[in-house]
Formats: sequence, C-alpha cells, structure tokens
Amino acid sequence: MSLIIFNTKTGRKIPIEPLEPGHIKMYVCGITAYDYCHIGHARSALVFDMIVKYLRYRGYRVTYVRNYTDIDDKIINRANEQNISSEELAEKFIQAFNEDMDDLRVAKADIEPKATEHVTEIISLIQGLIDKDLAYQVGNDVYYAVEKFGNYGQLSGRNLEEMHAGARVSINEQKINPMDFALWKSSKPGEPTWDSPWGPGRPGWHIECSAMSRKYLGDSFDIHGGGKDLIFPHHENEIAQSEGATGAPFVNLWVHHGFVTIKEEKMSKSLGNFLTIREVLEKYEAEVLRLFVFSTHYRNPLDYSDTTMKDAVAGLDRLYNCLAEIEQLPDKIDNSASPVATEKEKQKLASVVDRFQKSMDNDFNTAQGLGHIFDAVKSMNRIKQSLPSNPSQVDLDLLKHGGRTIKKLATIMGLLQEEPTLYIKKKTEEVLQKLDIDQAAIEQLIQERELARQQKDWAKADAIRDKLLAQQIELKDGPSGTAWKVKLPV
Repeated sequence: MSLIIFNTKTGRKIPIEPLEPGHIKMYVCGITAYDYCHIGHARSALVFDMIVKYLRYRGYRVTYVRNYTDIDDKIINRANEQNISSEELAEKFIQAFNEDMDDLRVAKADIEPKATEHVTEIISLIQGLIDKDLAYQVGNDVYYAVEKFGNYGQLSGRNLEEMHAGARVSINEQKINPMDFALWKSSKPGEPTWDSPWGPGRPGWHIECSAMSRKYLGDSFDIHGGGKDLIFPHHENEIAQSEGATGAPFVNLWVHHGFVTIKEEKMSKSLGNFLTIREVLEKYEAEVLRLFVFSTHYRNPLDYSDTTMKDAVAGLDRLYNCLAEIEQLPDKIDNSASPVATEKEKQKLASVVDRFQKSMDNDFNTAQGLGHIFDAVKSMNRIKQSLPSNPSQVDLDLLKHGGRTIKKLATIMGLLQEEPTLYIKKKTEEVLQKLDIDQAAIEQLIQERELARQQKDWAKADAIRDKLLAQQIELKDGPSGTAWKVKLPV
C-alpha cells in the first residue's frame, strides 16, 4: 500500500507522489513570535514532527522548512506595550519557543527562516506581482487584486462574490475590492521599516511565506501544512501570490490539523482556559502530552482535560512497565522448556509492524497505530504472566524482539525514549514519596507475610497483602520469593 494523505484542497486522500522522486519538500507555517506558545502550537509542532519522522522511516528524503513570523501587527503592538523594540520581543519569544520545543523533544526543522531576513525576496516577489498586474499601489501600500486571480477561493471553497458581500474595509484602506489584501504596509511612526520601491514600510503577513517557501523549496513543492485556522485567508492568499507570480502549481498536498479545545470549549484567555506549553509541562511529562496528542487523528478536534491527560499517564506507564519487565528477563537460558506463547500471540507480535505501517500509511493515523502498539503490549503481558520460573528461549526471544519493535515504532511519535527500567524506578520513587512509604517498611511487611504463610495463617497473610495494595503496592509471589512494585499510575 502506498502512503496516502488527505489533501485539504481536494477534500480526499491521494497518494504522495514527490515532484522529485524519493525527496519530499515540506513547508509549515510557524509561530508569530509575540507570546508564549499554547497547546495548540504544541499540537502543530508535534504533528509535523511525527509526519517528518514517518516519511523518513518510510525511506523518503525530507526537506522540512518551518518559518518564524518576526514582524507583524501583534508583535508591534505587544512591543509598544512593553516599551521594547519589535526585534527584542520577537527574539524573546522565538527563544521561548525553541526552549518549549526542546522540552517537547521536537526536532528542529531543516531550515527555519525569519521573515525579517527575507525582505529582499519579499520585495522582489511583490514587484513581480505588480508587473503582472496582479497587485497595485495605493500611497505607500501595495495590495493584491484578488479578482484578477481566477482561482481565488480554491483551497477554502469560498465564493469571491459571497466574501465580497460580507467584507468590511477599514477607513484607512483604499482597496479596489474589500477582499484585496496587503502585500506591503507603509510605515507608521515608531514602527520597524525597510526601504522599498513603494516607500518605507514592512511586509504583509501572507507574502512572507510565499517568498520563503519559494526561496528554499522552489516554485512548486510537495506538502504545505498548518492548522485549520490558516486555510483562510493565509493559505488561500499564499496560493494567489505564489501561483500568480510563477504561473506554476504552488503545492501538491495541503495538510491541516484540527483545533485544540479545553473541556470542549475553544481556548480563550477571557474564559480562563488558555494553557501554555510551559504550564502543561509543569504538570505532565512531555511524552504524556505526546501520547495525548497522538491518541487522536491529527485532523480531528483534540479536547484537553485532566481526565484525558491522566488517561495518557496511565497508558504511558503501561507501555514502560511492560518494557521494563522484559528488560529484567535474561537474554539467554539453557533449558528445553516448552514455549507458553500461543500461535495467535506469536502472529500478533510478528504482524505489528505491518499493521502499524498500514495505519500510518493511511493519512498518518497515529490513533490506530497506537492501538496496534497497545495490542502488542497486551499480548506480551499475557506471555510474561504465563512464564514459568525457567522460561523457554523461544519465549524470551519473542518478548525481547517485541520490546525492541515497540520501542522503534513508538520513536516515530517521540514515545518510549526513556530507559524503561529507570523510568519505572523514577515513577516508583515519586509515588512512594507522595504516599510517604518507606521501602524498608514494605520489605518488613513482606517478611511478616512470608512468616504468616509458613505458619499457614492465611488471614494475616491476606491482610498484609490488602494493606499494601491499599497503599498501591502490588505483590507477586514466585519460585524465588515475593516481588513488589508500585501500582501505576497514581
């Protein structure tokens, strides 16, 4: 099966067919650097991080470009509020974004251009549009003439006449058509400014992405991505600019991820449900947020709540606990014991890669892919629980190989990157600290229980087991004695 991706522009899934065989060129709209990033930004970064990782896993060479918008009305207004320069403000929040990405373990894009570093390319692109009579100058402003681009609305499915009827024009604007948008904005006192053929000013928002994607990926490239909120007007305007300037198809595949809500309400500072990445990572580990994000298909809405995050904690602990227990098993054993794994379980583990890849090949269906991973872990747990004191080499090899496979597949989503035994040890210590339980006291109770069992005082032995279980301490009796572990999650 070839890799198929949902194309926003056509509304259907199509196979990926790179313009250059084996090489996928992808541009994703990055942040506007005027504030700390919220969990919607986290979803975007994680989704495209996953897509790049999976494309490379499938053998493609990927050139990934993600820009920074470092000049914009929001940046200028916030900088004025803080009495600092726009450049200082933008650099502060670009640095903050990079710190957030490091904490989330999101790999850097191959190329991370800033708008202010590409004003020459932007001016050249605008001049080309003017020369083709697709843009016009009003004073020191330049606008794109949408009516002169025949396919305007092709991405969003909007009708230009309907948009025209509902449009509002600022009293400061002298547009020919209310839907015309700014390519170059004349300078206001105190604003950052660059010289141009139309007078001092700065780029509009939409033109920067057309200029930067063209510089690094060419007139046409394979994938353009972002959130659904960018479909209109930003990406619609990019198409008009780029295709108007070059006459070539701009992008083969448009990929847009869904919104993030909090308790089924849109994030809003006025509602008090606006969460930054930093606030979330104070409560939850990065891999918990990753598991939460990838448990839902990227195009669907994603609802954040403490309940869904705790579910992600439980799921992650389940995965790590399985891998940690497999790590404790010997690599080799010298006996002729019969394997306990059934043919059904063997087949399930043997087919997990194919099943995972089939899900991911179908528009990066991480939710289904994770389901196959958890299904494989369930099989491995059943095999482990059935192992005798001297397990067969067949079972050991099956479990060890299964553990390595699960970890490799999870890497595509940035999961299971910790050393499992150390992860479970850390979690155990955290729980014991919260519960204020001393490990020596646990061992003492286990000794008392063992003595009670030797004396056939089953009531006392059961009472000790129940007491420990109430404190989230699980006991497992075996030929070599009684082992204990903290019942995760908390």
